[in-house]
Amino acid sequence: MKRFERYVLDEIIPALLGALAVVILLFLLVALQEVLAPLLAKGANPLLVGKLLALNIPWAISQALPLGLMFATLLGLSRLASDSEIKGALAGGVPITRLMWPVLALALGVAALAFAIGEGITPRTRVAEQTVQRQIIFDNPRVIGLGTKDAQGRNLVLTDSLGRAISVGGLEPDGTMRDLRIVTMQVGQPPREVITARTGQLRGNVLSLQDGERITYQAARPVTVLTFKTGTLPVQDVQANFDQNATASGTLKPIDLPLRTLIERTNTYRVQKTSAPAEFTALHRKFAEPLAAIALTFFAVSLAVYTFRSSINLGFTWAILLAFAYYATWSVFRIMGEQGALPPVVAAYAPDTIAVLAGGLLLWLANRR
Repeated sequence: MKRFERYVLDEIIPALLGALAVVILLFLLVALQEVLAPLLAKGANPLLVGKLLALNIPWAISQALPLGLMFATLLGLSRLASDSEIKGALAGGVPITRLMWPVLALALGVAALAFAIGEGITPRTRVAEQTVQRQIIFDNPRVIGLGTKDAQGRNLVLTDSLGRAISVGGLEPDGTMRDLRIVTMQVGQPPREVITARTGQLRGNVLSLQDGERITYQAARPVTVLTFKTGTLPVQDVQANFDQNATASGTLKPIDLPLRTLIERTNTYRVQKTSAPAEFTALHRKFAEPLAAIALTFFAVSLAVYTFRSSINLGFTWAILLAFAYYATWSVFRIMGEQGALPPVVAAYAPDTIAVLAGGLLLWLANRR
């Protein structure tokens, strides 16, 4: 690598590291405000909440890399332009492509890193998050609203991997649950078993029950009725999800699934001719979001060239505004794709396409000057 290319990268890479730290912090602050702060307010274990926050860092890094690189490129090249260093390089016979290629090469590496983190690390941390969420529930069931009712007067219902639904009528300050109802479900059929208990406590993977009744059914008719003073009920993988936008309690979002799993699922939907816009949009997002690093960097370099030749000073404020403009555009297209308002491929790649087209237009306008 020649001296000029190294000089350009030396200007951008430190800014990239700083921008990454800022963007990651913003993502984590949003998670803290929307999810983690309510947990702490309800008495969740701070160590478990901190672990939950740490597990969000890989996702935040993969999301922050493209935005951080665009931000750093805009700042770095703007600094070179304001100090007339780009003008001096062009006057010395350095072509504009030598300004573009090292930055795009860096963007290619950033895109590969974002894909590796999003595909290799994030799905595992999402599974680990569910484990920590269950630990938070076992430590203090109050954090997910047990014992409270929604606007329609319904109790919160938990489920476990054995197909049982657990309804809790109330929750005492010491964690004792009142008026429990545990129903073992059968797909397309009446319940197979119903257990009721006056009180109960969740300790680890065991639900201790007091003063209850167990009824088993066959063809919707009771065949066994037993009463008990005390009893224990092992539960497995009690499902809970603190994300209000999750598609189903205890399940990973499509974008958090491993790529192989997502491909298998979408292939099944294609064969069955099932409409699943969220899954198909997520499949395309797996590639489109890392590629945003290249698209946004191309736009940033093109904008820097245009502003330099137009004698416009592109400062810190414009860099922030453009970063938020991309994030808003990405959010709108993502939602439209997941809801089926746009084809998944359009929804996933539209923000990248807009950035590339805008960059091409800026280069064309700059060359006309």
